[in-house]
Amino acid sequence: MIRAQAGLELHHFQDLKALLACASPARSGDELAGLAATSQQQRIAAREALAALPLRHFLSETVVPYEDDEVTRLIIDGHDAAAFASVSHLTVGGLRDWLLSDAADSVALQALAPGLTPEMVAAVSKLMRNQDLILVASRCQVVSRFRNTLGLPGHLAVRLQPNHPADSPAGILASIVDGLMYGAGDACIGVNPVSDSVPELVRLLHLFDEIVHRHDVPTQSCVLTHVTNTMQAIEQGAPVDLVFQSIAGTEGANRSFGIHLGLLDEAHAAAQSLARGTVGNNLMYFETGQGSALSAGANHGVDQQTLEARAYAVARRYQPLLVNTVVGFIGPEYLYDGKQIIRAGLEDHFCGKLLGLPMGCDICYTNHAEADQDDMDNLLVLLASAGLNFMMGVPGADDVMLNYQSTSFHDALFVRQLLGKKRAPEFDAWLQKQGLVDAHGALLPVEQTPALARGFSPLLGMP
Repeated sequence: MIRAQAGLELHHFQDLKALLACASPARSGDELAGLAATSQQQRIAAREALAALPLRHFLSETVVPYEDDEVTRLIIDGHDAAAFASVSHLTVGGLRDWLLSDAADSVALQALAPGLTPEMVAAVSKLMRNQDLILVASRCQVVSRFRNTLGLPGHLAVRLQPNHPADSPAGILASIVDGLMYGAGDACIGVNPVSDSVPELVRLLHLFDEIVHRHDVPTQSCVLTHVTNTMQAIEQGAPVDLVFQSIAGTEGANRSFGIHLGLLDEAHAAAQSLARGTVGNNLMYFETGQGSALSAGANHGVDQQTLEARAYAVARRYQPLLVNTVVGFIGPEYLYDGKQIIRAGLEDHFCGKLLGLPMGCDICYTNHAEADQDDMDNLLVLLASAGLNFMMGVPGADDVMLNYQSTSFHDALFVRQLLGKKRAPEFDAWLQKQGLVDAHGALLPVEQTPALARGFSPLLGMP
C-alpha cells in the first residue's frame, strides 16, 4: 500500500500498477478500463508518491507477474545492472531531474538505455511536461542501418506508404513514383496489403524488389503482413528486406496477435540469413499503439501508457531498423481527442528513445476522434523537434485503404524546410543523382526531372 497527501486528503494506492495508472495524464482508455485517477487531487498525489519512489523498486515489484508473462521475464532477466548503476541511487523524481540536467547528453543516455526498464521510463514520463519529453528525447540519438543510415542528428526519414484498397500494382506503383518525386521513402517503402494471401504478398515483394534494384534506390521495402506470412514468403525464396509485426506489452496481448517471442526469434533469424542489407543488418519493423492490450483483454489492470512502454522491451530484443507508434489509429476509445493524441505521441517517442529504440510515429487520427489535421501539424512539429527518426508519407495524408488520416509527402517537405531536417544521406545522394533535388536537398521543378518518371513507365504499363 502506497500513501500520499494532496491538500487535506490522504490517498491510498494499492500497488505499483495502481500508482502508475493514477499518475498518468487523463486519457479515455484508462477511464474505459476503470484505472484512471478519479480527481486531479488524486492524480497529483500519485505523482508526488511516484516521484519519491526509488528506481530500485521497479526491480522488485512487477506490474505483470513474472511467472505469468514472458514480457516481464524478458524485462527482468535482460536488465543490465552495470548500465543501471549510475542512476540506481535515484528516485523517479531524481531521474527526471538528472535527465533534464546538462549531464544527460547523448553519450550518457546511450550508455544508460540498457539499464532502464520500460516501467521506469513510463514512470518518469508521467512526471514530465511536454517540453521535458521533447528536450530529453532530442538528446537521444539512435542510429539504425539496412540499405541506408537512419536516425543521424538533424535527419528525418519518411516511410513511403502506398496503400491501395485493391492491392492494385499500378495504383501502388503510382503512389511510389509520387512519393519518390517528392523525396520520400528513405525510411522504407512499406505497403499494408489488403490480402493475406501468401502468393499475393510474394507478388508485391517482387514488385518492390524490382523497383528498388532496377533504379538502385538505397532504401528497403516491406509488406506489412503477419510475421508467419513473411516467413512463408522467405521459404518460397521471396526477396524480403524487412520483417514486420505489430507487438504489445504483455504476453497475452501478443498471443492475440498470434505471436510470441520464440516466433519472433525465428523470423529474425530467417531474415538475417538472407543478408540483404548493404550498410547494416537492422531488419525488423515493429508497430505499436496505446490501448492494444486493453483491446485484447490482456492489460492486467495496467495503464495503457506503461504497457506501451513494455512493448518497447520486445522491440529492443531485436535491434530493429524501425519502431513506429501508430499513435491515433486505435481510436477515441483510447485517445479521445487531439490533446490526448499529442501527449501520447510525445510520451511514446520519449520512452522508446530513452530505451534505445529508433522511434518513428504515424502522426494520425481516425475520423470519429475529436481531432483534426491542425492537431497533426502541431504533433509533427513537436516530434520533429524532439528528434523523431521517421514519419509517414501518405498520398494526400488520407489512407484510402486503412481509412484514417496521417501525414503526407508535402508535410515532410514542410517540416524539413521549417527545421532544416535532412534525408538519409545515401538516399539524398541518390535523389541528387536522379536530378530530383539540388545539392542542398531542395526539390527541383518537376519539368526538370522527367527521367525517373519515364523509367517507371514500363512498370506502370505506359509507353
